Amino acid sequence: MAPPTPRGPAGEAVLAALTDPAAEAGVVAAVDEALAATPDVLLDEDLQLALFCLYELHFGGIEGVAEDLEWSPELNAARIRIERPFEAAIRAAVPMPERPASTSAGDVAATLFALTSADSGPSLSRWLARKATLEQAREFLVQRSIYTLKEADPHSWGIPRLTGRAKAALVEIQSDEYGGGRPGRVHSSIYARTLRSLGLDDAYGAYIDLVPAVTLTSVNMMSLFAINRRLRGALVGHLAAYEMTSAVPSRLYGNGFRRLGFGEETTWYFDEHVEADAVHEQIAARDLAGGLVEGEPALLDDVLFGAAASLTVDGWPAAHMLERWGAGASSLRSPLPDAGSTDA
Repeated sequence: MAPPTPRGPAGEAVLAALTDPAAEAGVVAAVDEALAATPDVLLDEDLQLALFCLYELHFGGIEGVAEDLEWSPELNAARIRIERPFEAAIRAAVPMPERPASTSAGDVAATLFALTSADSGPSLSRWLARKATLEQAREFLVQRSIYTLKEADPHSWGIPRLTGRAKAALVEIQSDEYGGGRPGRVHSSIYARTLRSLGLDDAYGAYIDLVPAVTLTSVNMMSLFAINRRLRGALVGHLAAYEMTSAVPSRLYGNGFRRLGFGEETTWYFDEHVEADAVHEQIAARDLAGGLVEGEPALLDDVLFGAAASLTVDGWPAAHMLERWGAGASSLRSPLPDAGSTDA
């Protein structure tokens, strides 16, 4: 990813430290000052971008940044400084569902199906299907690109942290996400084709400067669960809810792009998820989440928290887009240029 533009003193300190070793010593102090000044860490543009950059060192990296900075004591200390209030704020914002009658895989799965079927979050998919303009459809793809161009990578951190039934289920799901060994079918690669079909840049992080903090918060939460082994239950719960609520919206998204005149090059990504996630939801609920709790009952609350966090926090960017579009405004920090060539 190309280095983004800082949005405040914390981001300035982090990005300076990524290219100037002498600047590392001041990162923690800058982060502490930003934390002390913010009224809401969840929606703070500066802190969420800084955290995103610190997490990116553990994923694909940032252009021009030495790879050994992944384990810089100062940068990791700064990340942990942000993570603590970040996690606390998420826990405060996410309503916990009722616990199942037992920690059996069947009861855990039933609880998750009840939780996801009762979700009444904003329906971005219906907006796309019925009324989104071309400009809004492009913004939607840009907002989603921050995660989807590295789709599945955060959840793959769980593979070495699980055992038995849960591990096998996660590998099965992730294998599909990565195309079953076929590079052209890797979901992030299919999404890149969708971006290109609407005249958008398919480079990872190309639009990082345009997306608001609420979008970064959703992606950063996944990384929080991924990087910290103690949160492996939350990571599993998040993926389970994510898979269990994907098939129907994906069908509507595909229909929305067809309504706008786009063909298979654009809709393949969404159509792929209609079929795949209908299968994944059963594996994720029963074998992944249920299997994990059955094997490690102490992780039940974290699995439920992760599932509820997926529904709540991942719904915030959708609510933001709908609110902005309903007001006749862009959902991005600055509007996209006019659409280029497309397959419409």
